[in-house]
Amino acid sequence: MKTTLRTALLTLLLCATSVLSAQNASRWAQLEGPLTFYIANDLGRNGYYDQRPVAELMGQMAETVGPECVFAAGDVHHFDGVASTADPLWMTNYETIYAHPELMINWHPILGNHEYRGSTQAVLDYSHVSRRWQMPARYYTRSFTKKSTSIRFILLDTTPLITRYREDSDTYPDAVKQDVDRQLAWLDSTLTAAREQWVVVIGHHPVYAITGKDDSERTDLQKCLGPILRRHHVDMYVAGHIHNFQHHRAKGSDTDYVVNSSASLARPIDSKPSATPNDGLRFANGTEGFSVVTADSKQLRLSFIDKKGNIIYTISRTKK
Repeated sequence: MKTTLRTALLTLLLCATSVLSAQNASRWAQLEGPLTFYIANDLGRNGYYDQRPVAELMGQMAETVGPECVFAAGDVHHFDGVASTADPLWMTNYETIYAHPELMINWHPILGNHEYRGSTQAVLDYSHVSRRWQMPARYYTRSFTKKSTSIRFILLDTTPLITRYREDSDTYPDAVKQDVDRQLAWLDSTLTAAREQWVVVIGHHPVYAITGKDDSERTDLQKCLGPILRRHHVDMYVAGHIHNFQHHRAKGSDTDYVVNSSASLARPIDSKPSATPNDGLRFANGTEGFSVVTADSKQLRLSFIDKKGNIIYTISRTKK
């Protein structure tokens, strides 16, 4: 009798799991397009908090949406970066966590402030160790074309663009060594040459955000990045760092400024934000997750995915 009851309960559980999986796949199918991408950041917690379940969710969703790659927008390693390409953190923060077969695709990372606490060169050099870790430089660009759809991603190294990191050479020794003017000139020339239908710029630090973090981080980027992004009418600027989801449309700009949440440990929305009226906050949510970018020739979408796999908000841009 006990065996029969146990079997029945197991059957019900499997049926419920199957139904839930089918429901998720049905919802997630709307995220698939000619070109689909993941953006994830603020990851590395050695699998603790929600890092491992979010990683598994990314893999499960990838079975439906088929992302081209993952853009890892900084802070893959908390708290002091990595010491070398042989640092055990590569296994506990990355390789054994993002082990789902559908995540064995290219990962295009950038450096976050936590990487700058360790060896930034080791983060670049890991490209020679792991096939899927594709990081050719501190800042670089990638373009994709499929079925009459084209999109360019421009990946920045934002830590050296912020004064407080450059001045704290004890904690961030490599920041002051970087040529800020050279990176900004490269960004300007890359945007000038871009001919794709959509252009998305990714940096670890946000240009606009409501947060208790030092205001100078945003004001520095508003001064050096803001004019370039506006001049070239960039479609989206996507960042992390704040550990929650936000969408801003700043006054006088047609760029969508996105803050992507942490894929391991989120922070609540600041109850006393330092945002200015020009930040143009449209949405905020303090949960863990990642983002999915979907592009076709007519529409660019970025969808916030929470840790339960729900699509909680979507930013859409259209072309005639």
